[in-house]
Amino acid sequence: MLSVIDICKKRENRFVVKGIKFSQQSFQKIAIAGETGSGKSTLLKIIAGLEQPDSGEVLFENTKVQGPEEKLVAGHPSIAYLPQYFELPKFLRVEQVLAYANDLATSDAQKLFKVCQINHLLKRKTNELSGGERQRIALCRLLLTKPKLLLLDEPFSNLDMILKGLLKSVIQSIGERLKITCILVSHDPDDTLPWADQILIMKDGKVIQQGTPQKIYREPINVYVAGLFGKLNQVSPSLRKTLKIKSNQKYFRPEDFKISKQRKKSSVACKVVSCKFCGSYYAVELTTLKYNFIAFSNREWILSETIYLGLK
Repeated sequence: MLSVIDICKKRENRFVVKGIKFSQQSFQKIAIAGETGSGKSTLLKIIAGLEQPDSGEVLFENTKVQGPEEKLVAGHPSIAYLPQYFELPKFLRVEQVLAYANDLATSDAQKLFKVCQINHLLKRKTNELSGGERQRIALCRLLLTKPKLLLLDEPFSNLDMILKGLLKSVIQSIGERLKITCILVSHDPDDTLPWADQILIMKDGKVIQQGTPQKIYREPINVYVAGLFGKLNQVSPSLRKTLKIKSNQKYFRPEDFKISKQRKKSSVACKVVSCKFCGSYYAVELTTLKYNFIAFSNREWILSETIYLGLK
């Protein structure tokens, strides 16, 4: 469906996107992650035809996506882009806003309103909506144009847990029920790991790793990638021998460790620095004379007590 071929874009003598290449099949879910300023939003705008690349090209269904320097009205009719910051027309009823954008038959539009969970909002004015409601209205307005590819730039930012959960279910339904292919940008691993088929990691305008969520989480190529998806522990060569680590794994997640009051041959003595309640687990910070660790536990530990850490 989509081929991104050696896309480059410079601003102020600096590459904001450099040599990006990847492809996407129909209904394949791709997430893009990376630190602020890594080029994620610029890449989405280039894919959508809203920003002109300096070199390279984007092919959608084997046809080049033209940029704003190549066509009068920027954007591709089959690609919808929802930016992180968007505006809805003020003081109009939601049903009016949607009517202006609607290309669907009445029955199809009603189905879309149900998928986006906005039927109860149609009579409200746009200035009476919450952030999560505004997000779903903006998303629905885009979907009324019948896109084949939907690009979502940080759709969950500034939403509380309840609204985020609701929007996640809407985005899941868009793919499954409306058969629309999605690319999503997010900083939060809780947004990307359960949803994506493939994850692209960007840094300094480049894709530095691409793979399945399991591959990205368990086999990150460096500290930067590992840190994007949660806390991690690096284990020195001497400690690898103590813990009897035989694999080539470089980084270990807190859930990879077990902590106990009893010493074992393949464990190391640590003191408890902090023990924080996180709901379904405790995050325990541990220290030795040389090393610091974070481990998860199903029980609370006393500060400064000595316990033993090993691999599960």
